[in-house]
This record gives sequence, structure tokens and C-alpha cells, in this order.
Amino acid sequence: MDIIEFLNVRNMSRFYQSNWSEMPPLDLDHCQTPQAVRSFVIATYCVLIALGLLGNSLLVLVILRHSELHNVTNILIVNLAFSDMLVGLVCLPLTIAYTLMDHWIFGEALCKGSPFLQCSAVSVSIFSLVLIAIERHQLIINPTGWKPSLNHAYVAIGAIWVTAFAMSSPFLAFHVLTDEPYRNLSHYFPDYGEKVACIELWPSDTSKFAFTTSLLVFQFSCPLLFVFLCYLRIFLRLRQRKKMLPTGREGGGNGVRASHMKKINMMLVAIVAGFAICWLPLYAFNAVSDWNPTLLLHCQHDLIFSLCHLTAMLSICINPIFYGFLNNNFQKELKATILCCQCNPVEEDLENFPLSTMNTDISKGSLR
Repeated sequence: MDIIEFLNVRNMSRFYQSNWSEMPPLDLDHCQTPQAVRSFVIATYCVLIALGLLGNSLLVLVILRHSELHNVTNILIVNLAFSDMLVGLVCLPLTIAYTLMDHWIFGEALCKGSPFLQCSAVSVSIFSLVLIAIERHQLIINPTGWKPSLNHAYVAIGAIWVTAFAMSSPFLAFHVLTDEPYRNLSHYFPDYGEKVACIELWPSDTSKFAFTTSLLVFQFSCPLLFVFLCYLRIFLRLRQRKKMLPTGREGGGNGVRASHMKKINMMLVAIVAGFAICWLPLYAFNAVSDWNPTLLLHCQHDLIFSLCHLTAMLSICINPIFYGFLNNNFQKELKATILCCQCNPVEEDLENFPLSTMNTDISKGSLR
């Protein structure tokens, strides 16, 4: 049996925690994960890295290259893309490396630094989604009222990075290098006497539970609720506006506008659903793993984690799609960028709401 099948202590992030003292005896005859499954997991991680980095890089390139796209929403989208790129550059490669190996070889600095950066990047990504929801909410629900400026956006971005660093700081204190996971395995694998693992070592279960709960509440539940409420109000406002549009011959082009509104509403639903579907499994796994570790400490612990983690990491691929690639303006500007040609600025219409908030019909006071 390969030690990776039951050891695999990938505790370099909040998402890799094991309670070694409570780990039950393992049945070596039934704990082996098929090589095909492990290869599939690793290949999927590689695909996520490639797609995530490509999609977010193109999104950032297009927005920064074209000055007409420099508005509040797009600055927030650039911040979201940058944080997702950080996840792809830091989180996923180390996950693959630790999956392929059975011990930590990256030193104490990365043992502490990588989970800190990973948690920070995830926090910034999630908080950026909240800021985008707030900006869109003000645009649609209160188009003649207060709306954030570019300076407000920069201040908010700075604030969420500081908040993310503060939330992630416990990883710097409580991640350590230790040989503890290997001490009881010498009679199975005598060559692992000098190996070390990167794990979380909390001063008490109470502090560990408090941190897990705070992440569940402030990094997932509250942001999800906030985004849901913002987009629900937008959904209802656009639905109300759609009902007010004349139909038939008197409606003229209102059929097209109604179709655009329907697409926007579907996009809003997809954004909220994508957020919940991607992150719920991993946060649920972390909560159960800390609150009642005996439920998960068995042969398939790492496989279950990998599936939950892969689902969460899908977010770095779908965010560029939701906030860029489904937008007409982005598609045209991307083609112009690739072809290295100058294109006339494209006037945005209702369908282009997901990327930019400038010059859209839905920002008119008639929606109130």
C-alpha cells in the first residue's frame, strides 16, 4: 500500500486539517485508492489551473488595455480576477505537489505562508463578489442615488485585502512542521522516520472551533446571504420592469429588451447558485472535520476532501465566464486585443450589464 493513500497530510491550508490523535486504526486492505482515481484528481487540478489562469489573465488584460472599460464594476472584476489568479498560482500547484508526495518538502516559510496566502486570496475573491453585488444593486435599485466612484472602489479593495490578511493571520501562528503523523507508522514504512508534515497545531479545541466557525460565518454564509439579497432585489426590479413593457406592435423593440432582461435575470440566478454550489461542500467538510472529526477520519478522507476542494476551485474558472466572457463588449474587445487592431468603442446595451455599468438602459431612472 502507498503511504499517500492514508497519510497524504496536505495541511498547508485551512482545507487540509487532520486530527492525528483521533485517527482510528486503518484497514490496509481496504484503504487503497485506485490509481485511476488519483490520476483523475491530479489531471482535474491541472485543467483548473490552466483554465483559471487563462480566463482570468484575459479578463484582466482586456479591461486594463481599454481605458473605456475603466469603471467601478470592472476595477472590482480585475481585483476578483487577480485574487483568483493567486489561488491558481499558489493554492492548486501546492495541492498537486502534496498529492503526488507523502510529506512536506517546501520548508517552514511556505508551510506558514502558503495557507495564509490561500485563505487571503479566497477571502478577497469572495468579498469582491460582495462588492460587485453592492455596486450593481445601487445601479439598478437606486440609479439616481449614491453610487460608488473609482476612489471608493480602490478604498474598498484595500479594505478587503486588509480584512482578508487579518482573517488569515492565525495560519501564520498555528501551522507547524512536525514528524508526528509518521511516528506511529515506522513498522509499516521505516524509511519515513525523517519525514515531516505541515499541519495545524492549535492551542486548544475551543480556539480551533472558533476559527472554523468564524470562517464559515464571515467567509461563506454572510457573503452568500448578502449577494443573494442584492441580486434578489435586482431580479425582482427587472422582473417588474419587464411586466411594464408594452407588448405587440406598440411594444416596438421591447421584445428584445424583455429578452435581454430575462438573460440578465438568468445570469443573476446562475451567479448566486454558482457561488453556493462551489463553496458549500468545502465549508461543510471543514466544519464537520473540525466539529466531529471521527465522521471523516477514515480511508476516503482525502478523496472526499479532494472532491470538495475541486468543486470550490471551479470558482476560479466560472468567475471569468460570469463576469466577462458572456458579455458582448468583452468578446469584441478580446477579439480586438488578440488581433492587435483598434476598434471603435462599442455602445453598451442591456445585455452587456454583467461587465460594465456605464451607459446601460437599466441605469435609467425609469426603473424606479
